[in-house]
Amino acid sequence: MDTKKHEGSFKKAIGPFSGISIVAGMVIGSGVYYLGSYVLERTGLSMGWSLVAWIVGGFITIVGGLCFAELGASMPVAGGQTVYLSKAYSPAFGFINGFSCFLLTGSGGVAALAMAAVTAYRTVFEISDIMVKVLAIAIILVLMVINLLGVREMTFYQNFSMVIRMVPILMIIIAGFVMGKESPDLSLSLAGTSAEGGGVTAVISMIGFATFASLWAYDGWYNLNTVAEEMKNPKKDLPFAIITSLIGVTLIYVLFYLAVYKVLPSEDIAEMINSGNLYLGNEVVSRTLGGTGIWILLICMTIGIVGSANVNTLCDPRTYYAMAKEGYFPKLFGHLSEKHGVPSYGIIVSAGMAVLLVIFNSLQELTDMLIFTTSILNLMTIYGVLIMRKKYPDIERPYKVWGGKFTIYLTSLMYVVLMVNEFIDAPKAAITGVGITVAGLIVYLYFKKKNGGEEYKGEGIE
Repeated sequence: MDTKKHEGSFKKAIGPFSGISIVAGMVIGSGVYYLGSYVLERTGLSMGWSLVAWIVGGFITIVGGLCFAELGASMPVAGGQTVYLSKAYSPAFGFINGFSCFLLTGSGGVAALAMAAVTAYRTVFEISDIMVKVLAIAIILVLMVINLLGVREMTFYQNFSMVIRMVPILMIIIAGFVMGKESPDLSLSLAGTSAEGGGVTAVISMIGFATFASLWAYDGWYNLNTVAEEMKNPKKDLPFAIITSLIGVTLIYVLFYLAVYKVLPSEDIAEMINSGNLYLGNEVVSRTLGGTGIWILLICMTIGIVGSANVNTLCDPRTYYAMAKEGYFPKLFGHLSEKHGVPSYGIIVSAGMAVLLVIFNSLQELTDMLIFTTSILNLMTIYGVLIMRKKYPDIERPYKVWGGKFTIYLTSLMYVVLMVNEFIDAPKAAITGVGITVAGLIVYLYFKKKNGGEEYKGEGIE
């Protein structure tokens, strides 16, 4: 496989600290604000075990990122994961990556973010489940219209939202540690948890189930490869940026919930979760900084979450456009608006898919399905590192996974354990993920036959 054609196409301008900023920006989004409630539910409201789950989720993210980094450094190509899956296994799996983006991982991401943005306001308003869906759909439609118009000002909004999204997190951490008066019970007692009375297997099952809920907060790390060739010294700087940034993110998340536990008594947390008020951090600010503080937090949070949703609304239809141009997606998606120069039909249909996902799923169901489907693709890509080494031994690899095969096998095993556990405890999400993969294979075979047997190449996907 010739990779020389890519040389010189990227300017090596990214140093280690710029890399850290990029990785952290990819990862930190809406998940940390509400997923802690799901993690607590799955650990029987144990504060100690919930923090363990966050740390385990961070560890899995770090070692997974190290595996992806080898692929990113050796093949810094447009298409990233789509190309890796195609080269390691079959073009069919590269297609499935794009297909699942349309059915769930992309459209569902927009849907979940829109619902998360609305749910945050349950701290100050009584919002019914139906109203959450109505307002989430309104956000999706507004983003659709904005992107159909090709508004250039959205670029400024994206840059602004990247900075502003850190404000709520810092507010909650600082307020909690400075003004919190609770002494949280961080013991690792199994009393009241699903593992009570069980052995090691029961504990692993509980932690696995809880950790799986945290992974959406770490989502985005697998896009690291997009900056690999632009780094000045990828062999040294890429793993440094990955480890440093993801350790930092993990620390921020743990501090976030420690701050929550220093302000909110366990009985108040239980009451909030039972009532559907998942944003524990918002309550921290409400109790410590009052009404002005909570409105500053909500405004900044909304800007950040909607900014994340807009990234998917903007970028995903470009993927479908490239697939359609290659003959592997309906021609409708290959249409560009003459006036605005955007894939208008792709934007409309993908927004429609996001609306359907909002209508038929709760926020937790969406999150579970997104994590499971993404995990299937991530697991295949991580194990694909070994396959790529055998299939393409002569590719220059400026960086190889630290720990060698052991790290790859360990990461793959952890994903398998988490996914099997999720299959048992949340079968709807797991069946949906597997179903999308199987459906993607069937659709691929249809398009392959329609294209005279020509394989999918994933050209033009970024």
